[in-house]
Amino acid sequence: MSPKSGGGGGIYREVGWRHFIYGGVASCAAECGTFPLDLTKTRLQIQGQQAKHLISCGISPVRTTYRGMFDALMKISKEEGLPALYRGISPALLRQSVYGTLKFGAYYSLKKLLPEEHIASNMLCAVVAGMVSSAIANPTDVLKVRMQVASANPSAASVSLYSAFKKIYMFEGVAGLWRGVGPTSQRAGIIAAVELPVYDGFKQYFIKNRIMDDAPPNHIVSSFLASLAAAVASTPIDVIRTRLMSQKIVPSDSYGREAFPEAKRLLPNSGMIYKGSWECLVTTVKHEGLSALYKGFIPTWLRMGPWNLIFFTSYEQLLRVF
Repeated sequence: MSPKSGGGGGIYREVGWRHFIYGGVASCAAECGTFPLDLTKTRLQIQGQQAKHLISCGISPVRTTYRGMFDALMKISKEEGLPALYRGISPALLRQSVYGTLKFGAYYSLKKLLPEEHIASNMLCAVVAGMVSSAIANPTDVLKVRMQVASANPSAASVSLYSAFKKIYMFEGVAGLWRGVGPTSQRAGIIAAVELPVYDGFKQYFIKNRIMDDAPPNHIVSSFLASLAAAVASTPIDVIRTRLMSQKIVPSDSYGREAFPEAKRLLPNSGMIYKGSWECLVTTVKHEGLSALYKGFIPTWLRMGPWNLIFFTSYEQLLRVF
């Protein structure tokens, strides 16, 4: 078998700068193609909270609710305009430039260090690569979520990447940029542990059993199977992550930060409600039921499918052409 076929390691054992650069490029391409679904996922995950939690995100508790992914797409397009479907794309691309580059490059670099591959070792490599790269890129994820949530509030719909960063840094400090880093890293570890080994596993299985060659049809089927597994495993923690990241803090006496007197004017009626992942989990289940942990599952899966399809197809072709 040719070294450029995926079987027996091939190009995946020849780790160098290509895995890092092509991972970032393919991640950005996939993000552009699926971002509207990510927006609907975020909107679905924050709705249904108590009024005070919605207010903490800067959203009116009487705002229109969405009955599902397609309803969200239609209402956002109608009420906010088509460009709103891509609000938050700038930090999303910035995130993928960091996260995608590090995750996929580190994953294949770690695999190269192993004398031979096993499912358990591949999962461990994926977890380490996913969690570390996600923690590093967390500020861009916070910015993306804030901009996606802000677009649900007409008065804040024009927020820019710079203004979002400035407000977080001024009123919440550096720590605000790493809000939700715990569940974000856990989610990234879960997705990487499931998605990458499942994709590699199915692809190699189809090749070894002569079901499909190492070609686009194989990549398509393997990527959708990997997406389904990743969506089932990661959606509950993604709901927690989104709700933690969407919170804002308005400095007040209780926070001991009276140095920003204009905070209440710039971020009216907002404040931190959930103090951590566990409190967010308990409050969500208590007031909305266990099913709330799977809010946004459909757009999550439907986004992961095309995202992985675009990513893995672009990634595989980049490795073969250059």
